[in-house]
Amino acid sequence: MARVCGDTMEPVIDHIQITVRDMTVAVPFYDRLMPLLGFRPEKRSSAVIPEHEFHVVEYSHPRLAFAITSPRTGLQADRIHRRRPGSLHHLAFRVSSREEVDRLHREVEAIGAEIVAAPREYPEYAPAGYYALFFKDLEGIKYEIVCHSQSR
Repeated sequence: MARVCGDTMEPVIDHIQITVRDMTVAVPFYDRLMPLLGFRPEKRSSAVIPEHEFHVVEYSHPRLAFAITSPRTGLQADRIHRRRPGSLHHLAFRVSSREEVDRLHREVEAIGAEIVAAPREYPEYAPAGYYALFFKDLEGIKYEIVCHSQSR
């Protein structure tokens, strides 16, 4: 059920599910990544529904659930590309300080993520003070960690 503020809906994302190519590669990576982003390991759950060729691993937080799911067998060989129509371009997680972006840069790199762009300010983005790190998971899905503060 959507939250309503006056006569308009308040945009609140309940959960995100991303299909990965290989759960045996993705699960160990996300088990290390999600705690860095505020998800508690004891809140992780998983399920398999064989008749739907569906394996899901969900990381829960009171504000958002994030899940990775298996592809259908016939689609496993497809390449991930964020510019394909209908694809997720990237997913951004906001943090409260530039120091936190810098700290997460070191930690994300240590778990094997591909750093696409090290932390820096993006004056061409809004709002002013946009400071971000871009990285990809082991299968090429792109993420961002961003802070909108100019403080250092």
